[in-house]
Amino acid sequence: MIRFLKITDPDFEDVFSAIAGRGEAVSAEVELTVRAIIDDVRSRGDQALFDYTARFDHLELTAESCQVTSGEIEVALAQVEPTTLDQLHLAAKRIADYHRKQKQDTWLSTDEQDVLVGQMVTPLDRVGIYVPGGKAAYPSSVLMNAVPAKVAGVGEVIMVVPAPRGELNPHVLAAAAIAGVDRIFKVGGAQAVAALAFGTQTIPKVDKITGPGNIYVATAKQLVFGRVDIDMIAGPSEILVINDGSGNPAHIAADLLSQAEHDELASAVLITISEQFGHQVEQEIESQLASLKRAAIARRAIDDYSAIILARDLEEAIAFSNRIAPEHLELAVADPFGLLPKIRHAGAIFLGHHTPEAAGDYLAGPNHTLPTGGTARFFSPLGLDDFVKKSSIVSFSAAGLQRLGPAITGIAELEGLEAHAKSVAIRLRND
Repeated sequence: MIRFLKITDPDFEDVFSAIAGRGEAVSAEVELTVRAIIDDVRSRGDQALFDYTARFDHLELTAESCQVTSGEIEVALAQVEPTTLDQLHLAAKRIADYHRKQKQDTWLSTDEQDVLVGQMVTPLDRVGIYVPGGKAAYPSSVLMNAVPAKVAGVGEVIMVVPAPRGELNPHVLAAAAIAGVDRIFKVGGAQAVAALAFGTQTIPKVDKITGPGNIYVATAKQLVFGRVDIDMIAGPSEILVINDGSGNPAHIAADLLSQAEHDELASAVLITISEQFGHQVEQEIESQLASLKRAAIARRAIDDYSAIILARDLEEAIAFSNRIAPEHLELAVADPFGLLPKIRHAGAIFLGHHTPEAAGDYLAGPNHTLPTGGTARFFSPLGLDDFVKKSSIVSFSAAGLQRLGPAITGIAELEGLEAHAKSVAIRLRND
C-alpha cells in the first residue's frame, strides 16, 4: 500500500528523505565498469564498440552493417499504422512549433557610438541523441530530442539505439525519419556514449549528447561531460500532485500510476489538504493497479518511493513543492492559475483537472526531458538553448578605446597583469 503521511509527523523528514534520495548513489562497481568501457572504446574505436555490442546485445556488427540503411527505415515506415504515423507527425509539429518560440537571434547593441557589443547565436555542428531500443518503444524520446535540434539548425543529428539480436523498433525508426535524424547507428549502452564522445572509425564525434538511458548510460554521460556537453544528469522519474480536495480521485490515482509504471525507482506523491480525498485516491490506486500490464513495476514504485501527504493548507503544500523541486508538478486544484505565481521550482507544471502529465510526455509541445531529483532548482527542461552556443561580440573604435582605455589599464594593473595593461596602453599612445 502507498504510505499515508502528515507533514506534522515527527518522522516525516526522515521518511521523505529516503524517497527523495532514491537512486542518488552510483555504485563504485558501476562507475568502474563504465570507465573501463569508455577507455576501451576511446583506445580501440570500432573494434571495442563492436565487441561490447556482441557481448551485451548479442549482435555482430561491422563498419558496413552498423548504420541503419534507408531501406531499413522504409521497411519500418511500412510496418507502422497510418494512424500512428499521423499521430507522430502531429506530435512533431507541436514540438517544433513550441520550440520555435524559444529561438534567440544574434544581436548587436549600438547604445554607444564608439563601442559595439553583441552576441552571436550559432547552432551546434553535430549532436548525438541516445534512444533506448530493443522491444522498448520510445518514439516520443526521439521527437523530443531530435526535433528541437533540427529547429535550432544543428548541422547533423546522429542517433544511437541498441538493437538486441538485431531487433529495431519500427516506431522508433519512424519517429527518427519524421524528426529528420541524419544517421542512425545500431549501438547502445555506455559504449555508444563513448563512441559519440570520442568518435570511432564509423561513428563521428559529436558536440553534445542528449537522451535518456539506464544507469550505465547516465553514468557514461556524466563521465564524458567536459569532453562533450550533455543535456543533464537524469535520475528516476517523479511526479508531485498538489490537491485542494477538488476533482476526481480516480483521475489523480491514474496520474500517479502513470509515473509509477516507469520503473521501480519512480516516485509518485500526492499532497492534499483533504484527508478524505487522500484516502479515496489511496483506494483508487489499489483498484487501478490490478489491471496494469506493468503492475509489478508500479507496485514497487508505489510501495517503496511514493506517498500521500496531508498538508494543513495549500500554502504548506506549495512550500513543500518548492523545497523538493519536482520533475512533474500537477496543480490539481480549483484555481491552478491562482497558485502558479507561487511556484518557484518545477521541471514542468500542469494546470487544472484536465491536464494530465501524460499530455506533456507526448504531444502538448514542451519538452518531456526534464530535471529530476530536485535539480529543477537550477536546471531547465531540454530546449532550443541546448542546441546552440553563444559568442560575445566586441568592437571598439579608436575613440572608444581612448575613452575607456584608462579604466581597462587601471583594472589590469590592479590585478598585476602588466602585459594586459600594455596591450591597451600601446594603442593609446599610437592613436
